[in-house]
Amino acid sequence: MGGFLRHLLTPDEAALLDRAAAFTESTVRPNAAAWERERRQPVEALHEAAALGLLRLETPKAQGGLGQRYLVKLALCEEMSGADMAFTFSMVNTQNVAARLAFSPNAHHRDTHIPALMSGGIFGATALSEPGAGSDFSSIRTSARKVDGGWRLDGEKAWITNVTIADLFITYVQTDASAGWRGIACFLVDARRPGFTRGPGYDLMGGHAIGAGGFTLENYIASEDDMLAPPGEAFKLAMKGVNGARVYVAAMCAGMLADALDRALRYGASRETFGKKLLAHQGLNWSLGNVANDLEALRALTAHAGQLIDADGDAVMAAAHAKKFSGRVTLPRIADCIQAMGANGLREEHGLGRHLACAKIAAYTDGSTEIMNERIGAGLTAR
Repeated sequence: MGGFLRHLLTPDEAALLDRAAAFTESTVRPNAAAWERERRQPVEALHEAAALGLLRLETPKAQGGLGQRYLVKLALCEEMSGADMAFTFSMVNTQNVAARLAFSPNAHHRDTHIPALMSGGIFGATALSEPGAGSDFSSIRTSARKVDGGWRLDGEKAWITNVTIADLFITYVQTDASAGWRGIACFLVDARRPGFTRGPGYDLMGGHAIGAGGFTLENYIASEDDMLAPPGEAFKLAMKGVNGARVYVAAMCAGMLADALDRALRYGASRETFGKKLLAHQGLNWSLGNVANDLEALRALTAHAGQLIDADGDAVMAAAHAKKFSGRVTLPRIADCIQAMGANGLREEHGLGRHLACAKIAAYTDGSTEIMNERIGAGLTAR
């Protein structure tokens, strides 16, 4: 796992990936099914990840982080999602918040919140979606109104990763509904302060370790210092972040698909039918060949987009291509791997059922396949 990018990593980066892989095999893979069965987020495993430095991944070294390249993040996402995409997605979201706050002009954010996030003392999340606004992000209705001492925030957020455990939320709100996307601002919201009400986590098929759910803001007062991006800049910041998220979700899909293929191949190499190994039957051999072909294409699209992001290039179209392709192939190809294992592919111990559910979750996360079509189509007509 993580192999499709390993040749691009330095020895130090590869050593970090090796530590993540060891943690994945010792903690994540053996416990992922139980976490889902118990319908909970494994905070203890997140603390273990923090102790390994995995919550410090992209935070600059000047802030105590590892300052790693985006390609390292992609390699880690593929590696760990082969065991549990839901846990990996939760872990990455806290490190995303730590990395984002490194650029906050507020010294309290940098000096207090970042160390707490990187150590696993608190957890973080990003809040864009609402009950009535998901793919159409510019239509969010959570409002921010200027008051004495700062801003009053009111509204409801939905489909937020880590909502069951997070203390800090990078939250997008509308300051002027008539201005559309130009009125959107971004604040850091602290769940421990008055005006914040946490909702229950969603019973999300196959993805309870993500801790998805919603929260409500009612007369929540945010200071001027808690504004991370003003109107006019916040929307662009969010879209840049979404491009990155689309690519690491594609890497997570590659991890799930690679694990499913590996399991199907091992099963096919050990099982005999009609006097020969399963893999010797052309039907199965060709079916898994199709899986391998789509996996290679997905990895190539993901690596290309990741390299553009590392080079600070225009990754909008590349991210959309990687995300769309991941949504198109991951779920049916995991199903092909299950079929290759017969009824055994349905057993919990193989984890393919969780992969199947998480592949469907990934198809919606940070832009559905339909939205990717819109993005790609718009890019074609803008030439």
